[in-house]
Amino acid sequence: MKLSTTHLDHTYQFSSLTSLFAKANEEKSGDRLAGIAAESVQERMAAKTVLSELLLKDIRENPMLAPEDDEVSRIIDGQINEPVYKQIKNWSVAELREFILSSDTIGEDLKRISRGLNSEMIAAVTKIMSNLDLVFAANKLEVVTKCNISIGQKGTLASRLQPNHPTDRVDGMMASLKEGLSYGMGDAVIGINPVEESVESVKRLLHATKDFMDEWKIPTQNCVLAHVTA
Repeated sequence: MKLSTTHLDHTYQFSSLTSLFAKANEEKSGDRLAGIAAESVQERMAAKTVLSELLLKDIRENPMLAPEDDEVSRIIDGQINEPVYKQIKNWSVAELREFILSSDTIGEDLKRISRGLNSEMIAAVTKIMSNLDLVFAANKLEVVTKCNISIGQKGTLASRLQPNHPTDRVDGMMASLKEGLSYGMGDAVIGINPVEESVESVKRLLHATKDFMDEWKIPTQNCVLAHVTA
């Protein structure tokens, strides 16, 4: 497995798949804070080049979280359809991208090969795809999700409304909520990221949004994304 490439007479060497995946990411402040981001645009492009040339079997055979050590990785690896995997394991990540974007590839083809992929293979190919590539590929699949309403149908667009407030004041949150709804937002979900992650704060925001939805018969679902620990 080759983890190096040369660009403009400079050789870029990556220490591991984990480092390679991180440096192939588009620039993110979180990656910079964690100290794992590419140091330059040139290093990012070098990482994408190396990643594109890896074979799918390289990624599976060199797991970032070994199945014997990580239960989630073990479950994902155990669910791989081996006959499908054998058909595509010698593809490079770039070849997987070309297959996904081919005009001859339809949604059923993507569903079939997905059974031979693990999370890292999927992550790898998305890192060498543009936003337009991702939109084009996603348009080949119809994923309908149902809760209070159904979203994901062809020809429809669903959006999340996120009426956060800097101090979790219910009246401030409700003002943002009403403004967002006036623009037709929130049919996917009304989702709040609270500042204070206490049980009482989460309950207060959940009840306020649910009561408003019930009063005005708003066809959506609500959630408060918080980490509550005992």
